[in-house]
Amino acid sequence: MARPQTIHPDPSRNGAPPRAQTAASAHQGHETNLRREPSPPWIRTGLPQTIRRNQLRLLVPLADSTIYEMEQRGEFPRRFSLTSCCVVWDLAEVEAWIEQRKRDSYTSRIRRAPAPDVHTRRTRPTAKAARAEQ
Repeated sequence: MARPQTIHPDPSRNGAPPRAQTAASAHQGHETNLRREPSPPWIRTGLPQTIRRNQLRLLVPLADSTIYEMEQRGEFPRRFSLTSCCVVWDLAEVEAWIEQRKRDSYTSRIRRAPAPDVHTRRTRPTAKAARAEQ
């Protein structure tokens, strides 16, 4: 007859591989090396956060010229200068803009560009137009 398996609160004593320690489990009295998780590129501290152009490109996949034109029309958050060579955007404004665009897209407020009329193009005519020329 098999003995019932007892489960110990420490996973390393149950035959399971040991887990990575976090700061929370270290507080509970576990005495192993702590492995700190890397900090995100920007940490929320309650202060206004700014992002530079390369971080903006990760959030908003638009060309620089498109972003500039949208800024000029008032459709995108404005950049501001920290120094004569450093331009930044307010992260909260950019995130709010993304959420607003998402809502507008769902409610069809953003109009899509019309599809091109393939019958009026000069190169690569449609099959129907090619048969008519023969």
